[in-house]
Amino acid sequence: MWKNYSIDYIKNNRASGISIIAASFIAALFLSFLCCLFYNFWLDSIEGTKLEDGSWHGRITGEISGDELAVINNFANVEKVVVNEELSGEQGTVADVYFYNKRTVYQDMSALVNILGLPEDAADYNYQLLSLYFVRIPGDNMPRLLMPAYLAIVMIVCVSLILVIHNSFATSMNSRVHQFGIFSSIGATPGQIRTCLVQEALFLSIVPVMAGILLGIIFSFGTVWGMNAFAANFVGGRQASFSCHPVILLLVLFLSILTVLVSAWIPARKLSRLTPLESIRGTDELQLKKKKRSPILSVLFGIEGEMAGNALKAQKKALRTTSLSLILAFLGFMIMQCFWTLSGISTNHTYFEKYQDAWDVMVTVKDTHIEDFGLINELRGMPKADSSVVYQKAEAVCILPQDAQSKELLSLGGLEVFLGDAAFYGKGLFQIEAPIFILDDESFGEFCGQIGIASRMDGTIVLNRFWDSVNSNFRYPEYIPYVKEDMEAVALNNAAEKGDENMVEIPVLACTKEYPLLREEYGKSDCPLVQFMPLSLWKEIGGQIGGAEQDTYVRVLANDRTEVDILNALENEITQIIGSEYEIESENRIQEREDNDKMIEGYELILGAFCVLLAIIGIAHVFSHTLGFLRQRKREFARYMSVGLTSEGIRKMFCIEALMIVGRPLLVTSALTIVAVAFMIKASYLDPMEFIKVAPIAPILAFVSAVFAFVALAYYLGGKKILKVSLAEALRDDTMM
Repeated sequence: MWKNYSIDYIKNNRASGISIIAASFIAALFLSFLCCLFYNFWLDSIEGTKLEDGSWHGRITGEISGDELAVINNFANVEKVVVNEELSGEQGTVADVYFYNKRTVYQDMSALVNILGLPEDAADYNYQLLSLYFVRIPGDNMPRLLMPAYLAIVMIVCVSLILVIHNSFATSMNSRVHQFGIFSSIGATPGQIRTCLVQEALFLSIVPVMAGILLGIIFSFGTVWGMNAFAANFVGGRQASFSCHPVILLLVLFLSILTVLVSAWIPARKLSRLTPLESIRGTDELQLKKKKRSPILSVLFGIEGEMAGNALKAQKKALRTTSLSLILAFLGFMIMQCFWTLSGISTNHTYFEKYQDAWDVMVTVKDTHIEDFGLINELRGMPKADSSVVYQKAEAVCILPQDAQSKELLSLGGLEVFLGDAAFYGKGLFQIEAPIFILDDESFGEFCGQIGIASRMDGTIVLNRFWDSVNSNFRYPEYIPYVKEDMEAVALNNAAEKGDENMVEIPVLACTKEYPLLREEYGKSDCPLVQFMPLSLWKEIGGQIGGAEQDTYVRVLANDRTEVDILNALENEITQIIGSEYEIESENRIQEREDNDKMIEGYELILGAFCVLLAIIGIAHVFSHTLGFLRQRKREFARYMSVGLTSEGIRKMFCIEALMIVGRPLLVTSALTIVAVAFMIKASYLDPMEFIKVAPIAPILAFVSAVFAFVALAYYLGGKKILKVSLAEALRDDTMM
């Protein structure tokens, strides 16, 4: 009976189901888009991890023979085993193991090392890759937040959509309160009424849900395509493939139907709990339980402002979702814009502006020590290059006597205050970090000329600069002398070993506050005593001190530094010279800046899209609420018109309501944003005027204006329908328009 009644009602009242169809379509569209997009993000994360860390699941290191490799390969769950030639060496053979069932990797790896007679620590795991497959290995303590973040966003969207679209169901159901009151009076149970209403919701929603899922897949495909087009602008940008697994489709269908059912169940349950008398009388009209004044609106807009304030208070509960969505959208967008602006200012301070004159092209020569690099002369002969420096970094420690500290440093308390007891090496001695920059001989000679000393290759130059963290901050640091200017020698030791057997005493050629033009941070923390020394000297003492990094760096300044094409051509020339003999990575200053700007634009696009999604949810709720409660607003304005309120007054009320719906969240988020930005400026030690000059006012105003325009459109459409109804008809008729 109820099934036939529901079908007949839907056929005879198609107009009343339009809002339900639209709401179901929007819900399925959002869920399909997000789930499909997140699925592809997940696949891309797996692919990226495989490219970066490898696609192996487990790794065994030890003395492994060919027969033992066969044992591993024949293990039941092992797909294949591959010897990692790059990592194998003195520590033994490194075997990368791939499994069919990744869930049992930990148990199978433990069994394999026991069979091979190796200790437990011979087994290693690709933690990042396995975590993406939802496999957690004991000992993996790193937080893996990617999938929880995806699930949390989908859950938030589901709840938000339920809060939004249940109003569409409530509108349709409330229009039939009188009707169901009659059914209840002749014996219909609350359960039968709920079943009838939910049944109607399913009949109306099934087609728009399927259409929304299909369109969501198309939108997600378009998003992945757009991201690939964006990534193509980056050097080495990786292209993502699009995929849509049948399980994802089933999940989206389940979530969409569940969202629709819950959205329909909320008003159906409320309606079914009304007594027959309440249903027949009809008590669903929006009313204020207690009249409250709106003094600000009354002063600003007169009687229309007072009435608009009362109307919003009566709708306060129904508009909570709108307010929350708009608050989150405004807050997220404003803070995001301000954060990226502050980040850009900070990046300029600490990177682009700081190293503006220090480099044009940087090349990292992988796994090559500077003494083994044989192309220094070829680099210096390039016509497009103004200067070239080849250098390597090494970690050492310096044994510094107490009386070698400068008087300025001693006045601040000395190294005892800044380093504590851990720095004491012995009576009157301190052990401090001493990063070494090893320059090719010609560059070192040029540096000697820069600071005004004779070029010598038998000593080191000390960077005599100590960050006064007591009287300055890291953003605007002030420096004092580290050691006495007449320091004659420095004692260097291996950073990884204790004792005096590897200690080397080296002549100090000069103590200076100047440094060579390298794209390097010379350390503000841990009080390092930075050294610059020539390659000739390092060849003599390097074996004793050790601590050299694996890579060598080449810094090149161009003759013409203004155009990206010129630097790209210079970079290509350098890579042709070095890349034919060594494995390298290269970058140039202008291209790096452009890539950084594009990357930030990409982040802003993704985060901005999420803020837009939140705003759309709030706007959708406004449309649903404004266009849905036509009967209540019709009767409300009919009463106002009966006492003399004109059509212009009604339009004014609508404008005030739209302004307040957007204005209140805007005021709240503006205050919160100001507090957050003030905190970020203080934490980053930036000058507030730097931010104020480039504050993202234009994009924020554009976003707020767009939201207000859509809210105003919702009120315009609702008001247009209300104003078409005559006063007599509105007071007489209780049906939906």
